[in-house]
Amino acid sequence: MRSLGFVAVFSCAFANAQPAAVDLGYASYHSELSLTDGVTSFLGIRYAASPAGDQRWRAPQPPSKVPGVQNATSPPPQCHHVPLAGSPGISTTSPFRNAYIDELPGVCVPAPFRISYPKVDVAPYSEDCLFLNVHVPSEWKAQSLPVIVFIHGGGYDAGSASLYPVQDFVALSDFGVVAVGLQYRLGVFGFLSGSKVKESGNLNVGLLDQNFALQWIQKHISSFGGDPAKVTIWGQSAGAGGMLQHIVAHGGNTQPPLFHTVIANSPFLPPQYQYDDPVPEALYSAVVSHVGCESLDNSMMCLRGVDGAALLAAGTYIGASSFLGTFTFLPVVDGAFITERPTETLQRGQVNGEMLLLTTNADEGALFVNPDALVHNNITLHAYTRGLFPRLDPAQVEQVVKLYSNIGLGSIVDQASEIMGDSIFVCPTYYIAAAFKLRAWKAQFAVPPGLHGQDLSYIFSTFAVPPTVTDPAFLDAFRQSFMAAAITQNPNTRLRPSMLPPWSAWGETQSEMRFLQSDSGLIVQPFVTDDGELERCEFWRSIAQVNSQ
Repeated sequence: MRSLGFVAVFSCAFANAQPAAVDLGYASYHSELSLTDGVTSFLGIRYAASPAGDQRWRAPQPPSKVPGVQNATSPPPQCHHVPLAGSPGISTTSPFRNAYIDELPGVCVPAPFRISYPKVDVAPYSEDCLFLNVHVPSEWKAQSLPVIVFIHGGGYDAGSASLYPVQDFVALSDFGVVAVGLQYRLGVFGFLSGSKVKESGNLNVGLLDQNFALQWIQKHISSFGGDPAKVTIWGQSAGAGGMLQHIVAHGGNTQPPLFHTVIANSPFLPPQYQYDDPVPEALYSAVVSHVGCESLDNSMMCLRGVDGAALLAAGTYIGASSFLGTFTFLPVVDGAFITERPTETLQRGQVNGEMLLLTTNADEGALFVNPDALVHNNITLHAYTRGLFPRLDPAQVEQVVKLYSNIGLGSIVDQASEIMGDSIFVCPTYYIAAAFKLRAWKAQFAVPPGLHGQDLSYIFSTFAVPPTVTDPAFLDAFRQSFMAAAITQNPNTRLRPSMLPPWSAWGETQSEMRFLQSDSGLIVQPFVTDDGELERCEFWRSIAQVNSQ
């Protein structure tokens, strides 16, 4: 039997079992932890050195060597964030609208950012958080298994590997995959941008963390029985937004390739500005001002010495000062890892990855629209559109209002939800699918109410929030689509009998698979993408340059 790089003393009792200790060269890890029957979990494996102190806003570095054998049975410390939903905006106006319309000279800290903040408790969290968890079949059945790498969502501002039971994938695949869940820097720690950051560090370090972890997997996953040539990257919401970023990384030509298959649930594509655009420059100035570094010649050196709690508090309140339901510290076009706006790369059809499975939910936008705020403040659809996309000129705002006032939605809340859902989540999904042509499959999760994130209860079998539908055949059809894509690069492959009907690639007939609960029961059936939806998406694509998408 091949050793697969495991360090263990074998006896007859372990002849068919997954060895419990792994030597990675720089460290050895031991685990006999089973979070799910038949699965051994290695928790808290370091893939990069601590990014704290002088390493803030610098690209991740290899970990140092550690003597002895490390116990891999405890969850790693989480990256600094505000649970559970991060720091979405709660302002009824955009702090940047005037700067765009009036073209104010220079960069200043917008007035809504000038607010005080209390101390934030960061005891459960740490900047030294670049760890991943690896879950393997306890019984070793193959020499080399496909690998699923799950990247969590949370608006690039919240979340951790521990929130998502990635070990479920091993069991759901009939113990036919190795599964990995990873952590990356979040919020102001992962996505602070601006010319000063570029001069004295690196941009998009949260994305660089993910990329570094994917490189780690190429080098080390075979030690856990995984095949580095059969890697599927999988994410939801901002995690799926990360999938999009890796698809277009290096102009869609990352070498050597780091993955083969992509699964993206509700990919998140908010405005993605040039790193030295007035928005990231204003955000940088706001952070510097909040933590008392504005009077110093070297603001970056000062920021690297600021207490983590103060930085988190500053990022939290700057985020809250943004427009309703939007997130603030986000990926930018950095000129190196992300060379241009994502829609530009996608339109050229130059992508990383060979196969793609995409899903959206029936109502992606409602979770990010505050009905009370809209109604109480008498916010019109014009005002909502201006707040969400502050660079639109009056004629473009009028186009949006006309478009969404004529699709059968009577209330401002429903119209705003549809605008948010289409522009940020649904339409980017079709842009990605079009770039992959005949290599993309698309599905819609429509179990009522079909809100953003509701599908997580169905993707995982032991998610903290259980699904409302418990029919085993329906759940199995949904989950096996993902497992088939990861294992065989085709969601039509049946790992076992299923109620899932045949499924065409989206580029063939613009056909999707719908997972629906209706008055007539549970339904899994194909449907053709609505022409009206595609027309609205073409509109958003036509103004992507204005919206920095």
